[in-house]
Amino acid sequence: MQKLYVMMPLVVLISFISGCQNQAEEGITQEAATAITAQILKIWNEGDLALADELYDPGYVRHHPTPLASANLDEFKNTVISNRTLFPDYNLVFDEMIVKGNRILVFASVTGTNSAPLGEIHATDKKIHMSGIYVYLIANGKIAEEWTYFNLLSYYQQLGFTLASPQQKESEKQK
Repeated sequence: MQKLYVMMPLVVLISFISGCQNQAEEGITQEAATAITAQILKIWNEGDLALADELYDPGYVRHHPTPLASANLDEFKNTVISNRTLFPDYNLVFDEMIVKGNRILVFASVTGTNSAPLGEIHATDKKIHMSGIYVYLIANGKIAEEWTYFNLLSYYQQLGFTLASPQQKESEKQK
């Protein structure tokens, strides 16, 4: 299982590079990518959802490793609101950016303190720090598609959750 979390960023990076090799000559400039990523950070770090309507294509699709993750623009906005509620000091930083064709790859870091409940689970008041990768597909100057990867096991462990096997869960039920 741990190998999967280690290999996933490599698979994403290889997919990004190979996918870009087949792209047409047209693409975005480093300057345009810098402007786009600055707006993305404003959306996540300041909650500026009006920017999302300008920056994201109406048919935008987001691929994320959780089943509850956003898939379209409205769900993306709800995810931003949810994250900023769960972690009022939510801070996304893009550590490094690579631009190739019409794709932007960023290596990112997220920090925050969980100070609101997650469903029936009480706030933990614990700080998180995660590293991850975003790949953005740009079409007509807007974000048309996004692939996101963060180590979710590390995220939950930092919040105090533990991983239990089905046998452990069954034995706890019987107690």
